[in-house]
Amino acid sequence: MKTIGIIGGLSPVSTVSYYKIINDTVRQELGRDHSAKIILYSVDCEEFCELKRKGDWETQSKMLCDVAITLKGVGADFIVLATNTMHKVADDIQKALGETPFLHIADATADEALSKGFKTVAFLGTKYAMDMDFYTGCLESRGLKPLVPEAESEREKISRIIYEELIKGEVNQSSEAFYIKTIQALKERGAEAVILGCTEIGTLINEDNSPLPVLDTTLIHAHRAAKLALS
Repeated sequence: MKTIGIIGGLSPVSTVSYYKIINDTVRQELGRDHSAKIILYSVDCEEFCELKRKGDWETQSKMLCDVAITLKGVGADFIVLATNTMHKVADDIQKALGETPFLHIADATADEALSKGFKTVAFLGTKYAMDMDFYTGCLESRGLKPLVPEAESEREKISRIIYEELIKGEVNQSSEAFYIKTIQALKERGAEAVILGCTEIGTLINEDNSPLPVLDTTLIHAHRAAKLALS
């Protein structure tokens, strides 16, 4: 079994989900009391939130590259970054890692969407992921058509809920209703499924309350990491 290096803490809420999903998958595959070999490096979420507010991606990139190199140095066979937005610096991390693989969350998500026959997909995430093209561009390069809310105010509210509620483990009914309404509007624009493009959105939206089939990036990414560890 390969050893998984996880960069976590962005946020702790989703990092816990990654740990559970990966271990559950390994146990299901191998049986008995098997669990995954994981090295977890958890960073301070607020440091990264502040740097995002300042627009300082260079410092964030250096911090994550240093963590990735540390994980590699202590025995990780490949690296998983347990967050969507910071995949903006995924190319920098892979370059720093050299031949050690970096498992990209957007690639795993695109594979899942295409395997289920989806082409046009709603995409919800932080304002950075929705407004910049580092994530949606990756989806487009794979032949998908991502749709985000057209109104800037809607994108801002989606992002605000993530940073003010979800990363703190708060789930509010009014926020759930807003997300459901937003997904319904994207469905009416032609979306066939919704990508939960922030690792915490799965605490708010799931198959039971979503107007569209759900592509939960946390579940997809963590499950892929477990499969890679077992390959």
